[in-house]
Amino acid sequence: MRDLLEAGVHFGHQTGRWNPKMAPFIYGARNGVHILDLAQTVTRLEDATEFARELSGSGQQILFVGTKRQAQDVIRNEADRANMPYVVTRWLGGTLTNFQTIRLRVDYMIELERREEAGQLELLPKKEALKLRDKLTRLHRYLRGLRDMTSLPGALFVVDVPREHIAVAEARRLNIPIIAVCDTNSDPNLVDFPIPSNDDAIRAVRLLTAQIADAAQEGGMMMQSAVEAEESYEAAETAEPVAVD
Repeated sequence: MRDLLEAGVHFGHQTGRWNPKMAPFIYGARNGVHILDLAQTVTRLEDATEFARELSGSGQQILFVGTKRQAQDVIRNEADRANMPYVVTRWLGGTLTNFQTIRLRVDYMIELERREEAGQLELLPKKEALKLRDKLTRLHRYLRGLRDMTSLPGALFVVDVPREHIAVAEARRLNIPIIAVCDTNSDPNLVDFPIPSNDDAIRAVRLLTAQIADAAQEGGMMMQSAVEAEESYEAAETAEPVAVD
């Protein structure tokens, strides 16, 4: 609770900028600013981290989404740490609902990277090589975080629901669960695991995103341990018996 207070998680928007559906999560108001109920933040965060841990432990990915300036670096760094995909520049329409097309663009990006690393672009006319490098730069800008997402994610983690409304709508259309940091201007009914919190303060965004990333990382480690244990068991079962004189 103290960490949440120090990070400013409890500060919502001005009282004139709110969504009435967030009323159950609001403790009160101070100087024209809504104050969130941190007891509910703690409870909702626990639910979200447990879900993230179980999902990751089952081998599924969580797509981290945060394109606002305050969230970009945090989302990128924490998703990388948890080996999860992310979107931090602009959500491309169809990222989920037209995933196969998006995946073809990611594969093309990877192919251009391979050609660049192999020195193949150096063999092309300068104008053509420059054109391909510019194209690779643009692909990196929008798709770098999706390179290891080879199928639809098991869930989304979103910072700022109103801003990421297209991502939220696509996930809802495909019945993909959504974990989201919900400030007082959000509609918590649009997501499965709303975490009431300030979504503008960098410290608040970092604290909550790190909690979800930690849970995802723990789930991944649990899955890896289970796989290794099963492989060891199978190896022992198939090992030839030692002859005894």
